[in-house]
Amino acid sequence: MERELLLEIGCEELPASWLVPLARQLGERLGARLTEFRLSADVPVEAHATPRRLAAVVPRIAERQSDKDETIGGPPVAAAFGADGGPTPAAEGFARKHGVTVADLTRLDTPKGPYLAFVKKLRGRTAVDVLPDVLGATLRDLTFPKQMRWDAWLDDGRGEFTFGRPIRWLLFLYGGRVVPFTIRRTPQAQSPNVQDIRSGAITYGHRFLSVSGRPGRAVKVRSFSDYKARLAEHFVVLDRADRQGRIERDLENHARRLGGRLNQAAIGRTGLLQDVVDLVEYPAVVAGTFTPDFLTLPEEVLTTTMIHHQHFFPVVDDAGRLMPAFLAVTNIEVDSARKIAVNAERVLVARLRDARFFWDADRRVPLGDWLERLNTLLFHKSLGSYRAKAERIADLAEWIAGEALRRPDDAAAARTAGRLAKADLTTDMVREFTELQGTMGGIYAREDGQPEQVWKAIYWHYLPVGVEAAAPPSREQLGAAATTWAAVSVADKVDTVTAFFSAGERPTGTRDPFGVRRQMHGLVKVLVDVPELTGVRAAIDVVPLVERAAARLGVADPAPLVSEVTAFAAERLRHLFGQRGFRPDEIEAALGATGEGLVPLAARGRLEALRSSRSARDFEALAVLFKRVTNIAREVSPQPRASYPYALDPALLREPAEQALHAEFTARAPGIRDAVAGGDYRRAMSEASALRPAVDRFFTDVFVMVDDPALRAARLMLMVQLRDLVMSIADISQLAPAAS
Repeated sequence: MERELLLEIGCEELPASWLVPLARQLGERLGARLTEFRLSADVPVEAHATPRRLAAVVPRIAERQSDKDETIGGPPVAAAFGADGGPTPAAEGFARKHGVTVADLTRLDTPKGPYLAFVKKLRGRTAVDVLPDVLGATLRDLTFPKQMRWDAWLDDGRGEFTFGRPIRWLLFLYGGRVVPFTIRRTPQAQSPNVQDIRSGAITYGHRFLSVSGRPGRAVKVRSFSDYKARLAEHFVVLDRADRQGRIERDLENHARRLGGRLNQAAIGRTGLLQDVVDLVEYPAVVAGTFTPDFLTLPEEVLTTTMIHHQHFFPVVDDAGRLMPAFLAVTNIEVDSARKIAVNAERVLVARLRDARFFWDADRRVPLGDWLERLNTLLFHKSLGSYRAKAERIADLAEWIAGEALRRPDDAAAARTAGRLAKADLTTDMVREFTELQGTMGGIYAREDGQPEQVWKAIYWHYLPVGVEAAAPPSREQLGAAATTWAAVSVADKVDTVTAFFSAGERPTGTRDPFGVRRQMHGLVKVLVDVPELTGVRAAIDVVPLVERAAARLGVADPAPLVSEVTAFAAERLRHLFGQRGFRPDEIEAALGATGEGLVPLAARGRLEALRSSRSARDFEALAVLFKRVTNIAREVSPQPRASYPYALDPALLREPAEQALHAEFTARAPGIRDAVAGGDYRRAMSEASALRPAVDRFFTDVFVMVDDPALRAARLMLMVQLRDLVMSIADISQLAPAAS
């Protein structure tokens, strides 16, 4: 018979950003532990999370573990039986040890030969006996961004038990009955108010709300349906989707009453809705207002104050302009909404007064006058001040705009934007509202009368921070500043990455305090998507970018640094392409192309060509053939080279198949090289695919490694030239099946 398993871990308030990952973790880890302990569940674990609880339910779990056959190895068969075929003392002793006769033993074939074995049948334990071990292992499995020590330990032999927040109660039911489990408290922590936490059949409702009696009192439950219903009665909405739906409906209704609508762009960009869903157990919405004179502040300041600092929702009119109103999500039932709104208004207005003071103070001088104060702001103890960084960005941005992006008319604007990009870090507004760095610099530059190419480049230069193709900013947002923005953004990021690598601050799997990995993500994203972002099809090589950044930093021996940063860029480029759905072997094939350093846009073009060509019926056979070509060419050189010790003499090629391959190669090579040079990798792949019949015939009719040294060299060089030509497109041998 199968019964329901219900688990709730009640704890002190968990951070909102933890809840979704924790619910997923709990479902996955509990399901994995049930499988490990042979308690089969034919349905997935359903997990929920609110700020004060993590819950999971499995509708059907067997009453007993499944039986298990355990094979115990014994002596080798050669040592278990004598010459007469009778059992030796070794065999008899092994059988006696397990309470059986030699006839009951079986043979087990192993890489070392046949052995005697005994198959021991283990009867499954009852679920009630096993579930405490399942819960203990699951609690240990859960991981948190920060673990908390709270003087607790488990009886599992591992001692101290840490968790994200202190646990206050455990609801642990199987078939409606409590499964015994205890979290111990250390003797030093024990007191009348601090006791061991024992599992029970009770949960707790909302901390502040109650239908009757004391808020937060114990509530007894018997099943998941009863549990969910009793929580709802006690002002806890367990399901996250239900909380979100309730918040969305109330927000829309209140916004309509105010004569406006939600500022969806700001809310979506900041993820505010997803945050507030995980801040409350019983959501309710109240509306507040502020005086219209604050609307003279930049919209970015107002929305940042409301969203980032207060978790309030801005309201806009039908034209998309901010209204002097906001919506707040509370965690209590709203009986006196006006009282709550008044308190929210007081807090928000105080922040807005600060913002207006900073805005007025900062605008007394032009943005450029803040540059000198950058000398007092340390970028890194080994790298100097932000003023030095600003000058490096200016130099790099000017070069990138004029040379790499081939827009010399924008070089001066790029230099100006690069020089001013970090000036706002010393302003009062950014010191108080750090989320507005870059944004305020752009706004102040606009107020100073700087052209769009300058102020928008400053405004957006910290972006992108993700590798998604749709990550902001968009071409529409950049407008006329697209080229100068790309130059400044790339300059800032390549300078940051190169500088931190030169200072020994390389990111690791567990440590990246300066966000170097994020900076490289932004860099390769711009270089991959530069045509869509700027309208300029510029294939920019990472190597000269890093070389120029290293030279500007004054690195004495830049070669090792350039190599290390380029390798890091290639690694992050693999991540970008993987996130965009390309397969690992396609990525390796594209990045294995020869003839250039590391050009992200070219790698993207190669990947798109490979994906398109791979769908062809005979592509796999083509990849296998070129894998064979690559393997043979290794006899001359493992990788393509600029020059070889000897050249191909076509006069030495005697067989019709090799002559035909050479003729086909000679005819198609110029077209392939032209296509690669022009970035038309689809055409290059199409031309290379046309070589397949000649290559196939060559391997059928010709033996390469003949005794004649001159003929062998000629055939090897034909393979080398063919390999080098195809690898200028991509290393398609990477796409051949592993067994080929």
